[in-house]
Amino acid sequence: MATTVTPTRTARLRKFSVTGIATAGAAAAALSLVPASAHAAPAKAESVTQAKAAEVTKAAKAAKKGHADNLDGWIREALDIMKKKGIPGSYEGLHRNIMRESAGNPNAQNGWDVNAQNGTPSKGLLQVIQPTFDAYHVDGTKNSLTDPVANITAAANYAADKYGSIDNVDSAY
Repeated sequence: MATTVTPTRTARLRKFSVTGIATAGAAAAALSLVPASAHAAPAKAESVTQAKAAEVTKAAKAAKKGHADNLDGWIREALDIMKKKGIPGSYEGLHRNIMRESAGNPNAQNGWDVNAQNGTPSKGLLQVIQPTFDAYHVDGTKNSLTDPVANITAAANYAADKYGSIDNVDSAY
């Protein structure tokens, strides 16, 4: 038996959809107001599909490595590399210094200190300058100052050389 939508039922559905804004948010209301027959344009659907595929691929690579693609995963991956290379440091020491230096933003850049004024701004999770990164880069990580794992391991390698461990660093270093 086919169901037909009467004007009264349609009015009730629209009323429910608009009422839902208060509890479900504008995004949910926008979705509920789109007619059932509406479809995304093929080009947009493909780009969304490609973006989701890239996201799944990135997540799969992170899972394969055993580390999430986030601050926790970057620290854990860096600790694995540091252990293999004999670089001292703990999760707590890395996390504490990262939060102080960049608040966990791998693209953080200092544009005001003396290094920046001299044309060499500190960058990344642990605010490393390029010459220090070059001198303390750890083999097996990307040769990119803002790569999270490379930045962490280079900074920890530097801190180990200068202070014995990143765990001994409690201020700018």
